[in-house]
Amino acid sequence: MGQMKEVLAYLEKHKETHLEELKKFLHIPSVSTDSSHKDDVKNAAEFVADYIKEAGFDKVEVQQTAGHPLVYAEWMEAGPEAPTVLFYGHYDVQPPDPLDLWESEPFQADIRDGRIYARGASDDKGQVFMHLVVLKAFMKTNGSLPLNVKVCIEGEEEIGSANLYEILHQQKEKFAADFAVISDSGMVANDQPTILYGLKGFTGLEFTLKGPDNDLHSGLYGGAVKNPAMAMAQLLATMKDEQEVVQVAHFYDKVEPLSEEERTLIKDAPGEDYPASTGISRTVSEAGYSAKEHTMARPTLEINGLYSGYQGEGTKTIIPSTATAKLTCRLVPGQDPTEIQDLLVKHLEEHVPEGVTLSIKREPLSAKAYKVDPDHELIEKAAESFAETFDKEAVYVRMGGSIPVVEWIDAIYHIPVVLLGFGTPDDRLHSPNESFPVAHFEKGMNTLVHYWQKVKDYQQ
Repeated sequence: MGQMKEVLAYLEKHKETHLEELKKFLHIPSVSTDSSHKDDVKNAAEFVADYIKEAGFDKVEVQQTAGHPLVYAEWMEAGPEAPTVLFYGHYDVQPPDPLDLWESEPFQADIRDGRIYARGASDDKGQVFMHLVVLKAFMKTNGSLPLNVKVCIEGEEEIGSANLYEILHQQKEKFAADFAVISDSGMVANDQPTILYGLKGFTGLEFTLKGPDNDLHSGLYGGAVKNPAMAMAQLLATMKDEQEVVQVAHFYDKVEPLSEEERTLIKDAPGEDYPASTGISRTVSEAGYSAKEHTMARPTLEINGLYSGYQGEGTKTIIPSTATAKLTCRLVPGQDPTEIQDLLVKHLEEHVPEGVTLSIKREPLSAKAYKVDPDHELIEKAAESFAETFDKEAVYVRMGGSIPVVEWIDAIYHIPVVLLGFGTPDDRLHSPNESFPVAHFEKGMNTLVHYWQKVKDYQQ
């Protein structure tokens, strides 16, 4: 306990320094999707590696990939009896566009009203940096860590982690651990500790209906030629009914039922006021389930893009040549992404209207859902650590979003993945004016100190 007090005192004493160091990290425009920022992404990787070296890790590598670098580090001096944790995060960020909507420069961190504003402040540089600072604090005060630590921080998360799966698979022994910790998520409300014990999987596809070889005059050909836009509307309408129940055959066959215990956990978790936050008039959800249950723990099918015909001002009286739709499904435990893709394709092929031809492009990136037992020892200790730092009991939720690396770690290593998220609903991820509460930055680091102490005797 004395060692932990020293670490907490170190964090308090150097908190202004840590904020300034975070600002330097945020200053690097590590936009992974834009090739013009390739050197910036490399600089961010080197910043991370240098910081870990300065913290006292002897083994630190910047691994080159087919894309952007991955930072690997390890400290294994706690001994073979101590558990090993794999910490994953990412240092790449989304583009800052549109720039004119930012109230301050996206890569010049600005603190105002208790928040630090910059691209990457919450997703994921701020949360990654919290971990790095805590590791450094332990090393600087105690000369050691409570457990063995491996670090994996990539630069391609925002573009689908294109190379990470192969690296984890091919270097399985190198990255092997007893459990993993990821801080790339958030809380249901400001200052409300949240245990995220489940994520949805996802899959999707894009399909096009083709009619005539080119756009046609709607007066001369209307009534003789099937309109692809109308055919698209008719086809999409066969996929889900007005009660939000997906009509694709066998879509729900392997869905893991939602237990009464989980329904209680979801009910007790604070819920978002969707009309207030989104501007909708009312919520809609699958028949028999609340909006919270549907978003957190039931599968969905959504149209993400839909386009056909004339898009300009005024009227252009045509029958468009093609219509295209983009679909994604968020999946729950029991559903296999490839099987769901197959079911979608079969449904489209069986229901395509006459007079148009169908072509399909499958989404190459997919992931299975992930869920850990909310009563798991590692989860209980996370809840205890949150409560001791935030002075409030944690709530338990599953999230409608997906983090592919979670499913990959689960599939390759078969170890628990603990999602310690410190973001908030007001962080505006991927949007202009992204921010992160300074209080969460500080309390989050204290939470991590408590957590590493609590799990140092964990045995898988």
